[in-house]
Amino acid sequence: MIRRLFSLFLFSLLLTNCSTKKVLTDQLTVFRYNESKGIASLDPAYARNQTLIWPVNQLFNGLVQMDDSLNVRACIARSWVVANNGLTYTFYLRNDVVFHDSEVFPGSVGRNVTAYDFEYSFSRILDPKTASPGTWIFDKLDFGTDHPRGFKAENDSTFKIWLKEPFIPFLGILTMPYCCVVPQEAVNRYGSDFGRNPVGTGPFVFKLWREDEKLILLKNDSYFERDETGCSLPYLDAVSISFIKDKQSEFLEFMKGNLDFLNAIHPSYKDVLLTRSGELKPEFNGRFKLLTEAYLNTEYLGFLCDTSLQVAKESPVSSVFVRKAINYGFDRVKMMKYLRNNLGTPALSGFVPEGLPSFDPGEVRGYYYNPDTARVFLAKAGYPGGVGLPPILLTTTSDYLDLCEYIQFELSVVGIKIDIEVATGASFRNKVANSNLVFFRGSWIADYPDAENYLSLFYSPNLSPTGPNTTHFSNQCYDSLYRQSLQTINPAERYALYQKMDRKLIENAVVVPMFYDKVIRFIPENLYGLGSNPLNLLTLKRVKFRN
Repeated sequence: MIRRLFSLFLFSLLLTNCSTKKVLTDQLTVFRYNESKGIASLDPAYARNQTLIWPVNQLFNGLVQMDDSLNVRACIARSWVVANNGLTYTFYLRNDVVFHDSEVFPGSVGRNVTAYDFEYSFSRILDPKTASPGTWIFDKLDFGTDHPRGFKAENDSTFKIWLKEPFIPFLGILTMPYCCVVPQEAVNRYGSDFGRNPVGTGPFVFKLWREDEKLILLKNDSYFERDETGCSLPYLDAVSISFIKDKQSEFLEFMKGNLDFLNAIHPSYKDVLLTRSGELKPEFNGRFKLLTEAYLNTEYLGFLCDTSLQVAKESPVSSVFVRKAINYGFDRVKMMKYLRNNLGTPALSGFVPEGLPSFDPGEVRGYYYNPDTARVFLAKAGYPGGVGLPPILLTTTSDYLDLCEYIQFELSVVGIKIDIEVATGASFRNKVANSNLVFFRGSWIADYPDAENYLSLFYSPNLSPTGPNTTHFSNQCYDSLYRQSLQTINPAERYALYQKMDRKLIENAVVVPMFYDKVIRFIPENLYGLGSNPLNLLTLKRVKFRN
């Protein structure tokens, strides 16, 4: 195995780490990656986006976990039983899982995890004082008389959950970081600072966090999982996360060998690494590896469809004909080839992305480039050739400006004038959530691998700002199909309902699906075990370096 030299500073940290029960040399295996957006908290209660999920995934565990094929596997729960027609879940826990060593425990030695820890951790998510963005994951719980919280520890090793109605994706939801177990002692000790002093059960242990500089995680020598040969996980000695904000500087650090992982591809350097067809350029063979696969992320443009709102009523996109004209008026295939090096699939099959089992382009036909059809719909809307059509404002963030400018040019050819406004991240999200934008750039990364997660964005009870329905689409037929799908256990029948809903979105031109994303990972040639998955989860417990 290649041994990576690390700084003397880290060596001193490792040498003073009481939980590291081995003789250390001056050469250690360290996986280094950069988080350009920074990390706000390491508390799983707030792990709502990829930036936070990745480090939390190294520090904490839940009852179950997702593998790279999106199958739910055992984790702290060694087994489980689903009974009562999908309404009752009983989990049987392992007895060899311990929390990381910490001063919050007697003797600073981590104690065993029990079902009562999960009862506490789930209750903490639901507690309004926690203000977790993950409370929605428990919307399906049944608050009965003998289980008022919807879950209960029956003893140290048995944990039960009750649902008010069957919900097929529920096991997948339990793999989310919100459902990770945390020790009450640590939360009581650190309070709101628990996110900066995390204590979990994961393959790595928190060691150091210097704001805007470095986050260091060390190997957990007491970790409970083993590989197929019986060897202890993880293989790495440490994980080092830097916070370089500039994407070009991050890229240069990777090229110099100072980072072991580059996620996604930024327009500023995509042509350096990739051919036009999206393959690694030959000059980098033997130096880097490119990992790609379907990513459960739909990139789209959304319309505000609620004409009871004045801002939407006064906009030309209140007309379904204008919305359809926009959908037909630009070439998604050409856009992906020239702006994304084909790293992604043109969204020609509705809103639900490639990579989900219900995805079927034969059943759901979306919008294809047809400028003549776009002109027909413009005429139907009362704007023949675009005459009389006022400019339509499209709001985006800077990362997607090139795509929006491409669409702007393409639509101008058919008579649709688009003005582009670039907003900052936080301001942009607030405007979208509060229905201040009639035409906006959006993306949806799956929380769990089921099309219901995507289709819930258009269910009328989920209107923003309290729900994810930022388009404010409301359709009785759609809502009826959605409710019916929640009650349908048979996969084929449920998928057919999902496809009907997706076709309903196309019929009403609620959004402009642009493309289904791809997971794109660049790693050194001598790094193994990282893998990739359609949720773009980062799992480091099986990573190793080889000669």
